[in-house]
Amino acid sequence: MSRPRSVRPGRRTTALALSVAAVLGAAGATNATPRPDTPAAADAAPVPTIDWKSCGKPELADFQCATTEVPTDYDSPRGATTTIALTRLPATDPKKRIGSLFTNPGGPGASGVEFVQRAGKTAYEPSVREHFDIVGFDPRGVAGSDPVTCFANAKDEAAVMGKLPAFPVTPKQEQQYIRELPQVPEGCLRRSRERIEHASTANVARDMDLLRQEVGDKKLTYAGYSYGTFLGATYAKLFPDNVRALMLDGTVEPEGRTGQNGDPRSVVTRSGQGPAASRTYGEFLRLCGKAGPDRCALAKLGDPRQVTERLLQNLKSRPVTIDPPDGPPIEVTYPYAVRTLFEAMSAPRNWKTLAETLATVATTGKALHRPSPKVTKYLRALRGHDGEDYASIGGTLANLCVDTQNRVQPKDFPAEAAAEDAKGPHFGRYRAWQGLSCTVIHNEDHDAYMGDWKQTVDVPVMVVGTRYDPATPYEFTRPFADHFPDARVATLEGWGHGGTLLQSTCMNQLAARYLVEVKATDGASCRPDAEPFAPVPASARR
Repeated sequence: MSRPRSVRPGRRTTALALSVAAVLGAAGATNATPRPDTPAAADAAPVPTIDWKSCGKPELADFQCATTEVPTDYDSPRGATTTIALTRLPATDPKKRIGSLFTNPGGPGASGVEFVQRAGKTAYEPSVREHFDIVGFDPRGVAGSDPVTCFANAKDEAAVMGKLPAFPVTPKQEQQYIRELPQVPEGCLRRSRERIEHASTANVARDMDLLRQEVGDKKLTYAGYSYGTFLGATYAKLFPDNVRALMLDGTVEPEGRTGQNGDPRSVVTRSGQGPAASRTYGEFLRLCGKAGPDRCALAKLGDPRQVTERLLQNLKSRPVTIDPPDGPPIEVTYPYAVRTLFEAMSAPRNWKTLAETLATVATTGKALHRPSPKVTKYLRALRGHDGEDYASIGGTLANLCVDTQNRVQPKDFPAEAAAEDAKGPHFGRYRAWQGLSCTVIHNEDHDAYMGDWKQTVDVPVMVVGTRYDPATPYEFTRPFADHFPDARVATLEGWGHGGTLLQSTCMNQLAARYLVEVKATDGASCRPDAEPFAPVPASARR
């Protein structure tokens, strides 16, 4: 048996190749009582030293990279350490530089290093780039920061995950899923228990406060997306006097996230993702019909809603095999199709390709079919566990499970999934089952912060919600904001996950004004630069 990984002073671990994840969701923890928050522990920890160096790749010449050490356990701030991987994109005008903009792209389990290196140059307005170094770091347990892993290597993990559907459909499949899925979180505990025991968002917030001090910022300027809004709320509770600006986009309501609102359901179900995704999916179909057959391939086959519903129902009993010209066949099952749809709802700029993909599957039948290269690439990109592209879910499960109370047992999931499917057809069942892993991984980190969530930050906080967000429902935007004394809500009257990430010039400008000047207007609203399926105006292209 593999020995559990330990965390030792000065330990450094090679980064795993983790891609920025879609919002995965997983269930919460047991009713273990976490310790009260202890921000003083971070104050007592030594400020780490960051030695910025070249990232070693020509395409990253404008970025700097580093690793540093933070306390594994803030109760022992001078004891064992955990490695944190960072990157930064220096400000374009050093004379105007205000400080650093710390970021978190969500997940949980997404790499902050990869986010900044991939999107740092385009995700922010020139005024933000002028005034801030853009900083990304991998939260502890993720990617380059002593990652939580569940098997000896990605190949072994992929082999296990490849045998499991995205979720079960029939009663027989449900019982098999309940028996087989737990081997994944059980593997996480066998290999990475000590890392899981210190993986809470509260500890990530404490790490971020040490990093803030190291880069020389008196107060934190932060942009958090999706799960990153929960990290921002946690930081604000632990270090309210250290906040300069918080821009929080795609809100994870903390009382529901931690289970402090008394909702007995699992954490993914509490998040409302099933019904929210169903609403966004309805918009996808409506806009496809509006665009017509010239701009939406599904509309060539008839009413998009009828076509896709017939396809999904048929896939439950008759999977379709796609035969690309340059690789092995791809079997499209009902769970695979629903997962593909859920992930695709976050990115409306890809809806045209999604429609073409669905049209290809709908017209294939049982026979092997050769799709276009674009469709093949899209299916493989969304497949999620193929060879070297597979990203371990260990960091996601560790962080989610230790931060929430779980009152659901494995035997409860079939009924919960059926109830959620009634509220959000197709997506409710899928999202509900994502909670099963955390009936194995519990509230292992007793330094986790669980509430209360009444904030005392004395600066304006910018909170952004998107009207048709499949992963962080818009209806949670105002309740999230109401935890803060002075939160200014801005609404993107559009679709997808992440209102300030290259969807709307108007919203990007509001975010830039807030980050640079700490000024925002409550009740502001913006439209996307273009509707899905519509040609993108030249002025909106980047």
